[in-house]
Amino acid sequence: MKSVISAIAAIGKNRELGRKGKLIWRLKEDMKHFIALTKGHSVIMGRKTFESLPNGALPNRVNIVVTRNADYKAPGCIVVQSVEKAITEAKKNDSEEIFIIGGGEIYNLAMHLTNRLYLTIVDAEDKEADTFFPEYSKFDKVISKEDVNTGNYKFSFIELEKS
Repeated sequence: MKSVISAIAAIGKNRELGRKGKLIWRLKEDMKHFIALTKGHSVIMGRKTFESLPNGALPNRVNIVVTRNADYKAPGCIVVQSVEKAITEAKKNDSEEIFIIGGGEIYNLAMHLTNRLYLTIVDAEDKEADTFFPEYSKFDKVISKEDVNTGNYKFSFIELEKS
């Protein structure tokens, strides 16, 4: 069975993703959405994303960390040196869907391998953003879209695929 490779991210109007190593958009509904989608699946992340997690490895998922450092230790995680190796490891765990969860460099490296995007698009901008989600115009088939208007921001959950 072929695994679906999906990227999941919360971004602003201009694809803003992060600032100074932290997520810009901290939305409770987005976190719930992220957990619901990724639970029980393999998640692939870069070292900086792993180190930004407050409690280390994400529970109820196979955590795979991509880093150039072959000696890097990430408790509760599989550590590999490339996105391609991460996907190979994820497939060993019989994942029907594998999630790329960041950060910016990992999204860029994995975009050509990605089949599906789950984006939370926030109706806002961050002029100080220093990390951006890759350009994704090839993902032009909208599978689902849900608009949310709660808290401080309006945002949409959008699922996209390449047509």
